[in-house]
Amino acid sequence: MAEPRVRKLIEEALDEDLGWKDVTTSSILDGGEEGAAVAIAKSRLIIAGQDVFAEVFHCVDDTLKVAKLKLDGDQADVGEAVAEITGDLGNILRAERVALNIFQRMCGIATETRHYAEAVAGTRAKVADTRKTLPGFRILDKYAVSVGGGVNHRFGLSDGVLIKDNHIDAAGGIAEAMRRCRTKIHHLLKIEVECRNIEDVREALHCGADVLLLDNMSPDEMRKAVAIVQGRAILEASGNVTLRNVREVAETGVDLVSVGALTHSVRAADISLLIKKGGSGQKNHDLSGKL
Repeated sequence: MAEPRVRKLIEEALDEDLGWKDVTTSSILDGGEEGAAVAIAKSRLIIAGQDVFAEVFHCVDDTLKVAKLKLDGDQADVGEAVAEITGDLGNILRAERVALNIFQRMCGIATETRHYAEAVAGTRAKVADTRKTLPGFRILDKYAVSVGGGVNHRFGLSDGVLIKDNHIDAAGGIAEAMRRCRTKIHHLLKIEVECRNIEDVREALHCGADVLLLDNMSPDEMRKAVAIVQGRAILEASGNVTLRNVREVAETGVDLVSVGALTHSVRAADISLLIKKGGSGQKNHDLSGKL
């Protein structure tokens, strides 16, 4: 059983898709037919979300059996089977679109994250996600990032203080923004400050910031910040980071590189569902793009 908020997400997605009835499946099948379906990778990808994939089928029919042929974190090559579902054929068909929608998104995030993690391998930097997630899917998006080899930034606004440019401007400066936060937050919360230039780095460090967010700085500016800070605060690089330049950013000596693109514009992995009706001797039918 998935945790309540994931189960609720799945149930709402199924309700949106199924409405009052799957008129196509109900018209074609009499009901009670047994069958099997196999999820096949159509591109090289990193698996993430097997339990959620299975939970969708179980929400429709808890007698369906879902076998994991690949585990989260595994790589699947083109043509490899990653999961198999057996049981009532009609209910497999009713669940398949929602199951694939979620699974493909999670695998896409994990795959892209793995590319970034491999690009910075050998440096001290870790690749982090952001709050730029699909509304309602944050728990799944961030899990997929962790599976792909990234680390999670704060889950929500209550997890830590991040004083950004608008907060700084509203308060009248970094020092005043930090002063106001320190008078109101509890002692276990860390404070991160967005720095737009080297002068901001010096001021935030002097005021005792725990983490400095180097926003849209050039590699040369990042190296200057690393030299100034000398390990006295965590340094996070952010802004316009791509696979092309993430290695260069990581080699400046920063501790974290946050990448919004991991979740806000992810390309879903290509996975198909192949249906077999009535046993292994019959031809597979790819219905993933048709139902």
